Amino acid sequence: MPAQASHYESDTLPTETVDVVVIGGGAAGLNGALMLARSRRSVVVIDSGTPRNAPAAAMHGFIVLDGTPPPEILKRGREQVRQYGGRIIFGEVATAEPAAPSADGDLRFTITLADGRTLTARRVLVATGLRDVLPEVPGLAKHWGHSVVHCPYCHGYEVRDEPIGILATGPASVHHALLFRQLTDDLIYFTRGTDLDSETRARFAARDIRTVETDVKEVVNDDGGALAGVRLTDGTFVGRRILAVATQMRARTEGLDGLKLPMEDLPDNMGRRFNSAMAGTTEIPGVWVAGNATDLTAQVGASAAAGALAGSHINALLAAADTDAALAAAQKTTG
Repeated sequence: MPAQASHYESDTLPTETVDVVVIGGGAAGLNGALMLARSRRSVVVIDSGTPRNAPAAAMHGFIVLDGTPPPEILKRGREQVRQYGGRIIFGEVATAEPAAPSADGDLRFTITLADGRTLTARRVLVATGLRDVLPEVPGLAKHWGHSVVHCPYCHGYEVRDEPIGILATGPASVHHALLFRQLTDDLIYFTRGTDLDSETRARFAARDIRTVETDVKEVVNDDGGALAGVRLTDGTFVGRRILAVATQMRARTEGLDGLKLPMEDLPDNMGRRFNSAMAGTTEIPGVWVAGNATDLTAQVGASAAAGALAGSHINALLAAADTDAALAAAQKTTG
């Protein structure tokens, strides 16, 4: 049976120190919060309300939930976290930083929201997700999440057999092309100034992947506003119904500088992420990271699983800290 929600039902910002603040209300953050709330930890999720997959009509590749609209998944997730006593606070984090430890030496963190409200927590789970950076091609962003896609597993089946164009952004786009070739026989690779060696060209030719060396000037729409293709810098129009782009993926870091979390640039300009180790642990005591903020290629299912693992690990260490404090208090009393 779920724990009684008591005062958590109102989702008001608590004045007391909570066990865990989760920064980010996507799959990783909500699943981490769910694990913690089910362990009767006081947990607050700070949700900016700007999920990465907001433009998508449905989420795919996650068994049971395949085809569910992303807003519906988040709605259910929030309801389930609240059911066990967790709170969901909509807002943006302005600052997050270590605070003075408690009287018994336990860690403390202060989180300040953009509207000036603050709360204190013993531990922090960062699940802010990432931001996709699209190439600067006029007209491209308008179709992002619909006719402009990035993940063959998230969106590929829905664009099967369409004329697809790969807008190259770097070495990762070669692999991208091979994956999308599985989904259509009509695939064009727009090199956009990137290099293709002879071996790659031979592999493309063997799979009937055509290449276009002339750079792309802009995305062209049909009379109804749907994506019709691209115009090259020489004026040539190339018809395409779908464009696939390997975006640069960058972890969302707004308001987190005070935590001093180490970050890493991935090779081939793929993006930038928070460093983390087993179960989302970081070099900063008391701070965990889960989901796309540290695993840039994780889909919804993997992000949710990472959040669950981080949440259970946080709870285990809190249980040890609680026991240490109780033992110290008992020894002080008897001593």
